[in-house]
Amino acid sequence: MNQAANYQISLPVSFWLKSGFILVLWIITFLPVYPSLWDNWLNDSNNSHGMLVPLISVFLVWINREQLSRAPLSTCYWGAVILALSLSLYLLALAGQVTVVQRVMIVSSLVGLVLFNFGTSVFNILAFPLLYLIFMIPVPVSIYSLAAFPLQLFATDISHGIIQALSIPVLQEGNMLYFARTQLEVAEACSGLRSMTAFIMISVLFAYLMKKGWWHRFILVLSAIPLAIVANIIRVTGTGILAHFYGEKVARGFLHNFSGLAVFVFGLALLCVEFIFLDRINVRAE
Repeated sequence: MNQAANYQISLPVSFWLKSGFILVLWIITFLPVYPSLWDNWLNDSNNSHGMLVPLISVFLVWINREQLSRAPLSTCYWGAVILALSLSLYLLALAGQVTVVQRVMIVSSLVGLVLFNFGTSVFNILAFPLLYLIFMIPVPVSIYSLAAFPLQLFATDISHGIIQALSIPVLQEGNMLYFARTQLEVAEACSGLRSMTAFIMISVLFAYLMKKGWWHRFILVLSAIPLAIVANIIRVTGTGILAHFYGEKVARGFLHNFSGLAVFVFGLALLCVEFIFLDRINVRAE
């Protein structure tokens, strides 16, 4: 299926005109999807990281520009198959108003376009930046809620145990913590799933930037999950302690929001340290 019809490095203007025209058509095809996607990024804090993903992908393409300039061009007809299937599913999802499928088809159709127009050599270089775009697609609310609830209860259970161990009287009922002066609800937003999604996105990027070592990359990505859980437990526990001593205003006010940002930055710093450590091990092993 892969026809090795290599082009010269100096490509005719007609090739770039054709490629540009196809790209414009591709952008226009998905115009109905962009407004709701942009709205999710701006107004839903669970998905705000999504707006960074296209910028990161463009940056990754840019840092691979020298490899791209040397890669032979060819035509891979599997790309046409992927593109046709993607557009067909997109039209069905558009008619049935299945939003998540519409958004996924943005990525899969782009994969098909690159494969068909530029071939496997170029696609192998661009595979990660293209597939990384999956992280820009918001997680469906139903799936998010299904995953968030067990994390809420887990964070509440552990935080309750830690607060009790500090000799602070607290009563737990489900995802509620009751103190002498106030009460604290570990809501869906405090489940840690938001941080987990962002940490996984960043860890996958770090894993790609590592020089060598698949095991180290796997460890880095996998560690994003417990890191997000621990960071969230620290946040819930700290908020509970503050609520006990200073009341409801602290638990629900500026310090509550600031604690979320501070704990996220702390977790991100740990992830960066882990990346540097694992990457240096790779270098020494060469």
